[in-house]
Amino acid sequence: MVLQATHNPSAQSTPIVTWEALPADFKLPDDPVENFQQPLLAAALTDALGANQRIQPEMLIVSNFGLVATVNKKIVVKAPDWLYVPRVNPVAEGVIRRSYTPNLGGDPVAVVMEFLSEEDGGELSVRSTPPYGKLYFYEHILQVPTYVTFDPYEPELEVRCLQEGRYVVQSADSEGRIRIPELDLWLGIWQGERLGQTMNWLRWWDASGHLLLWSAEQAEQERQRAEQEHQRAESLAAKLRELGIDPEQLG
Repeated sequence: MVLQATHNPSAQSTPIVTWEALPADFKLPDDPVENFQQPLLAAALTDALGANQRIQPEMLIVSNFGLVATVNKKIVVKAPDWLYVPRVNPVAEGVIRRSYTPNLGGDPVAVVMEFLSEEDGGELSVRSTPPYGKLYFYEHILQVPTYVTFDPYEPELEVRCLQEGRYVVQSADSEGRIRIPELDLWLGIWQGERLGQTMNWLRWWDASGHLLLWSAEQAEQERQRAEQEHQRAESLAAKLRELGIDPEQLG
């Protein structure tokens, strides 16, 4: 499959994009994450989706994972901090998925996220020549419908949606949340603690405005609910004893 990237006034010629299998001996980049918050943010986003039964086996939801395209016959790999593909083709038993080539390996990539750094040519770069800026790569090469950037230190969240071949920054609602169409969820900033880290997190809300809880929050809710039930049972048993009734005889 061949796609022509469009709307690129800075490039002298339109790049030709093809989706080809990655050579078995191709060495994927193994760059370290740029700060400790990046994997924490990505893991929290995925955890909430999984805890709320919003991840299906055919989906691909991963972080710091190579997306591959062949541009003008040269392999280009970018590894976003978080990405979502609605459906991917299964791999053979015993085979480890090392990277993802859109269209060849399944659906096009639906959502990518980058957590901002000070890297030159980074998350908002529109460099249209190799090594290609990330914004340019997602907008023109992969044509990802939704591109999210988040600076946890400001904090600042921006969501760009592809409209007529160009990214358009989306407006937040009155709660400061922005809809992610491909997941039918809203994304927003939440300050608090998770796994001993107090910082600005990205979190999901559903269409009714309910926060998608992390698995640990759900477990704590269940613990509190069980404790309340136990306390009610103990209170009832005490009242029965005051009336001269053995509650164990009622069982």
